Amino acid sequence: MKRIRLLFFMATILFSTIAEAQKTWKNGRLRVSADGHFLETTNDRPFFWLGDTGWELFHRLDFEEIQTYLDDRYAKGFNVIQAVILAEFDGIKKPNRYGAIPLNNFNIETPNPRYFQLVDTVVKMAAQRDMFLCLLPTWGDKVTPKWGTGPVIFNEKNAYTYGKWLGNRYKDDENIIWMLGGDRPPQKDTSDWRPIWRAMARGIREGAGYKAFITYHTWGGEKSTSQYLHKEEWLNMNTMQSGHGSGHDVPVWKWIDRDFKLPNPKPTLDAEPNYEDHPVNPWPKWNPKDGFFDDYDVRKQCYRSVFAGGCGVTYGHHGVWQFYSEREEPITYVDRSWTNGLDRPGAFSVSYLRKLIECRPYIGRIYDPSMIVEGQGEKGEFITAFRGKDNDYAMIYIPVGKTIKVKTSFMKSSDVKAWWFDPRIGLMVRGISSYRKDIMSFTPPTKGVGQDWVLVLDNPDYQYRPPGK
Repeated sequence: MKRIRLLFFMATILFSTIAEAQKTWKNGRLRVSADGHFLETTNDRPFFWLGDTGWELFHRLDFEEIQTYLDDRYAKGFNVIQAVILAEFDGIKKPNRYGAIPLNNFNIETPNPRYFQLVDTVVKMAAQRDMFLCLLPTWGDKVTPKWGTGPVIFNEKNAYTYGKWLGNRYKDDENIIWMLGGDRPPQKDTSDWRPIWRAMARGIREGAGYKAFITYHTWGGEKSTSQYLHKEEWLNMNTMQSGHGSGHDVPVWKWIDRDFKLPNPKPTLDAEPNYEDHPVNPWPKWNPKDGFFDDYDVRKQCYRSVFAGGCGVTYGHHGVWQFYSEREEPITYVDRSWTNGLDRPGAFSVSYLRKLIECRPYIGRIYDPSMIVEGQGEKGEFITAFRGKDNDYAMIYIPVGKTIKVKTSFMKSSDVKAWWFDPRIGLMVRGISSYRKDIMSFTPPTKGVGQDWVLVLDNPDYQYRPPGK
């Protein structure tokens, strides 16, 4: 009787959610912009990807908890949620909060409808909140041997079948993005798992009527999908993972720039920078002795990857991605629950980043570090800068507050308007108009480590509103 009531409850929620989502979703599907570097939707709106890692969402949360999580992320400006259908931590054998495992008899060719009822509902819940749901069909340990709990259950044949089943099930949900991979390399040494992922992608595309947007979540380190998959027909967007296994100030801006300059370009982004409140120590020796990544670390990586040409970025919090609570075993020295992690300052920092980028025309923006003629640093002090495609504005992220000299000869106006935007609080704190010289000196309101600033330079003729508005 309890199971029947549960199924009735889930069905009622699903049907009401479907009806509401169909009324509210007006974005169309995700697609690549004409220049190959950025994202837009099929209703011709530019799209800045601001993602959050909610990897264990289907596996560890109930409906009310998912509602709380999505409401919070929507309120903060997140527009993509990355979640895994076949989760990493015993996701095949351990049931979800409603007692359902994803596969009947642990067979990939017989998905369990009860498990997928929750996935269906969350897809609609995300649409109600104007959010894309980036679905990982499986974590990578189900494909790559000896790389996690597993078990390895995929081959080319059943990967295609599973992909086609998924593509067909969600073919009418325009807010779906597909992300293969699951933190594992598509190829390593003499092992090549690309045929399996290729078969899964083919199945998704066929099942979705060739309307699917597909990317790949690769492993950490100096790796990008561009190194293994750039020429794959099914891959719409490259990703990388600057991650939390190599200490501070991983040069993600170099990786983004490398991808951006490839022939036959595809959009690229950092799909997993350092998690806020994650131990800093290099993998695999993670422990708290050297402290935890904080919001300053998050800002430095996220802002610099976007300013170098990323089409967006994905944030992550160490307690939130695993949805840690007293019900679960803690993973990698997590120091707080997921509910306590929702309002950490890094989550606000990246929401300010989205507002900042969207306050100017950002499709076609040009990464141009040569603008910095004095004051450039290395690692934690490396400054990133870009300008609009029409040379109408520029933005410069300064991770350590100090005086810099900037080449402004690209801007043809006689005057320049300089704004100082505080990425810690998301506000413009100073705006000054002055006669433009080809090289100009700028000093932020505060100086030093932890005092990061964004300098925005505008051609006054365009009459842009203050940054972040």
